[in-house]
Amino acid sequence: MNRPLIATFVSLILLPLVDASSADDAQPPRLSLWKNHAPIDGDKFEEADAWITVHRAEKGNGTAVVICPGGGYGGLVTGAEGHGIAQWLNRHGITGVVLEYRLPAGRSFVPLLDAQRALRTVRANAKDWGVDPSRVGIMGFSAGGHLASTAGTHFDAGDANAADPLNRPGCRPDFMILVYPVITMDESTHRGSRNNLLGAAPSEELIELFSNEKQVTSKTPPTFLAHALDDKPVPIENSRAFYNALQTKKVPAQLLELPSGGHGLNGYKGPMWDAWQEQSLAWLEPLHNIRNAVQ
Repeated sequence: MNRPLIATFVSLILLPLVDASSADDAQPPRLSLWKNHAPIDGDKFEEADAWITVHRAEKGNGTAVVICPGGGYGGLVTGAEGHGIAQWLNRHGITGVVLEYRLPAGRSFVPLLDAQRALRTVRANAKDWGVDPSRVGIMGFSAGGHLASTAGTHFDAGDANAADPLNRPGCRPDFMILVYPVITMDESTHRGSRNNLLGAAPSEELIELFSNEKQVTSKTPPTFLAHALDDKPVPIENSRAFYNALQTKKVPAQLLELPSGGHGLNGYKGPMWDAWQEQSLAWLEPLHNIRNAVQ
């Protein structure tokens, strides 16, 4: 198995509740996923919600990406790792769907249920939103990268006979873009993310289930990863382990090892930040014929 080279860079509906903020047509709609009746696990529910904000491209190319901001599973960085990313995607014809997932506080399946619901919702509304339901990907940063990779390793085909129309589409992402992601729940993890997701004393079974490098199969979606060599909070071993697992299962994948930038890539700006954006679009081009004419 060849290790990826450290890159050098050149310039290089069926929808519930709409939040009141969407009343202004200039703002992208923010939509409820659960109508304040959100599942926790099995038959348990809570009076809480998750939300998606749908940034549609002016000239869409049919591709959509559900965006999972980071925040250590204890908060959500919805600016630079959410709406800012959606606006960047829009400039390339891609619909960006920012997911405000519920914070787990030890309820391990809550963020995954929200991500799955978001993917189903995009597919259920694909025609109205100008999206091809076979071109719906997911992107995540840091702990949001863990959530995105969890959605890419824990999915189903939907239930065509479900009473809830939003449970009919499948929730497998068609591709993943993971930027400095938390992947494992083992020793190389970000401890705060693990504690928030799994609790202070998780079982070995739970650690295994949410160590996504151990959950890769041949059906895991094609994946682009980017990670800085000097990332201290989330070591690059996270991305390497996932990349190696994808290679073993012969899943198309690319790992961009950035020489510097740390966690957050110098505050979401500069050549390292530009590099993953440019190269992820180049990687996506042959998969989904992404138009890159608008910079």
